[in-house]
Amino acid sequence: MIEVKDLHKSFGEAHILKGITTSFEKGKTNLIIGQSGSGKTVFLKCLLGLFDYEKGAIEYDGKIFSKLSDDEKRNLRAKIGMVFQGSALFDSMTIAENVMFPLRMFTKHSKSEMQDRVDFALQRVNLEGAHNKMPSEASGGMQKRVAIARAIVNNPKYLFCDEPNSGLDPKTAIVIDNLIQEITDEYQITTVINSHDMNSVMEIGEKIVFLKDGLKAWEGSNKTIFKTDNEVVTDFVYSSNLFKKVREMYLKDYK
Repeated sequence: MIEVKDLHKSFGEAHILKGITTSFEKGKTNLIIGQSGSGKTVFLKCLLGLFDYEKGAIEYDGKIFSKLSDDEKRNLRAKIGMVFQGSALFDSMTIAENVMFPLRMFTKHSKSEMQDRVDFALQRVNLEGAHNKMPSEASGGMQKRVAIARAIVNNPKYLFCDEPNSGLDPKTAIVIDNLIQEITDEYQITTVINSHDMNSVMEIGEKIVFLKDGLKAWEGSNKTIFKTDNEVVTDFVYSSNLFKKVREMYLKDYK
């Protein structure tokens, strides 16, 4: 579990995060959503330890990140998997070499042990036989699955995904959503996803944190979001006629 307590972050006079308190649960897909400029990206980078913050605390399973020694922070980062928005694969490396990269950085495994982990991770994302392909030979959806394989190859306790469906068609996006949720449940990872995709919210939003102007405006799940009367949330979620109709149908059945 990751717990966030009264988190504040500023850049000069710009107060970006204004006292966020929430938690992200183990074995669940936890989504951070909100409009552009709401503070989602800054929040995610604070969680990852990329940004310092002026006030508050972030705890990983009870350990306050800011109070860890450099060695302890390095050990924690070895337990974190990251799926970047654009996949961020190394163009000069094969798919297998890309997936192996975290093992080379954070472990002292033998070459055969690393190869076994790479084989396992690629098999888990249904990319058997893709080891020797270059990223340029892979589709967007395939590249995203490689990025997920790289993120889980070191058996992480925590998985962060920054807009994992960015640039994908709706069908492929659903495949990626389902894969992330399956892996989260299967390995009981604490997964945090930064997203603007309402389809992802409805498909895998077991815990949703909605940010507005640097504040936590609402939190709940995809099972409760249809029932909220919070106008900030409803304006964001039901900005399309499709979701308005879905909500009307849901509320009618619920009554």
